[in-house]
Amino acid sequence: MDKTQLIEKVKNAGIIGAGGAGFPTAVKLNSAPEFVIVNGIECEPLIQVDQQLAALNAPVLLKTLDTLVETLGAKQGIFAIKEKYVKAHNALKSEISKYPRLTIKTLISAYPMGDEQVLVYETIGRIVPEAGIPLNVGAVVINTETLFNIGKALEDMPITEKFVSVVGAVKNPKTFKVPLGITMRSLIEEAGGATVENPILIDGGPMMGKIERNLDAPITKITKSIIVLEQNHPIIISKEQAIRQMLTLAKAACCHCMMCSLVCPRNLLGHSLYPDKLMRLAAYNSTCEKDIGAATAYLCCECRLCEYACIMQLQPWKLNKELKIRLKAADIKNPHKNAPSKVNTFREYSRYPTDKLVRQLGLSKYYHIDAPMSDWTKEISEVVLPTRQHFGAPAEPIAAVGAQIKKGEIIAKMPDGVLGADIHSSIDGIVKSVDKNNIVIQRG
Repeated sequence: MDKTQLIEKVKNAGIIGAGGAGFPTAVKLNSAPEFVIVNGIECEPLIQVDQQLAALNAPVLLKTLDTLVETLGAKQGIFAIKEKYVKAHNALKSEISKYPRLTIKTLISAYPMGDEQVLVYETIGRIVPEAGIPLNVGAVVINTETLFNIGKALEDMPITEKFVSVVGAVKNPKTFKVPLGITMRSLIEEAGGATVENPILIDGGPMMGKIERNLDAPITKITKSIIVLEQNHPIIISKEQAIRQMLTLAKAACCHCMMCSLVCPRNLLGHSLYPDKLMRLAAYNSTCEKDIGAATAYLCCECRLCEYACIMQLQPWKLNKELKIRLKAADIKNPHKNAPSKVNTFREYSRYPTDKLVRQLGLSKYYHIDAPMSDWTKEISEVVLPTRQHFGAPAEPIAAVGAQIKKGEIIAKMPDGVLGADIHSSIDGIVKSVDKNNIVIQRG
């Protein structure tokens, strides 16, 4: 198989990053990296997908990684995983000797170790430039589930299913492989139901996931976990605090102690992001620095770690998010493109332990509970498939109402030259309805 064939298979399968922003994988692979790095870190607490995939499918994953290294002309493939994922590490270690171009990199349990730029430095010792991507330093990064999906694509199998951890306030936490488009409610019921009244969901990890109040929202290609929480949980209160309220508190309470900057993963990589100085904008309408301005907010990855380092429980990341919105509205682009030559001197001592973060998040009672991989047994009568489950433009529906559809059949396609990913049916059935946002398929 040559590179063109590989990219075509991945594109035709509709593969995107299986979590996060959902960037189309075929675009990433259309490159010539030195390193292919598999992100098996899963640094957001409670999510248990990638570690189990590695433990249960090590032979397939390593074979696929080796194929990528060979086809892309890379010199090495690196499978990065937390040292505490013992089962996954042992499974990979038992197979790795078959592949001389591959290696395993074990890393400590710290947040946000799974951040792309942090991971690149931890694995190959190179600093991604400001506003840059891993490819700028010769690396392509994909996560474990994406690698698993690439293995399926090599066998001409499109993406119709998703692995999702259902955790938090549920009776029996589990990780399921489910058809795309089924409801979050159905997963919660299959996990024994919520143990709190009127639950609120986090779609994704507790730090960077989004709040979802609609239990009938569909599972998409980027759904990694469903965290079930009570209405007044501190995470919900934090995420929903209005920016105006936070800025009012910042004016009165920010003591400019610099703790937010001391733990900022971008600052620690040598980027010119200083959350404490940007907080001065809220207090004094000035950063008090000639070389630090509002546009440095573009360098923030919104990991939210600054909030948990703040002794006053302020949210510099939320200010940065607001600044980015205002800057873009004013058509002010990111001017920061520096390429640091070295990381912060104290970086090694400033990495944030996951166990500490879990306590601060109020998730300790859910943290050490397994969510084992379980078979899906519930009958699916209908799926709702959004046309935009990825970074980029929505896919354009090509399925007509009333049409008989087979599982794996393409139902929404990206126009040529437009960034995005095709959508395939996750069940056999009949197209019930179609609009620009969703395609509904009813089993029939």
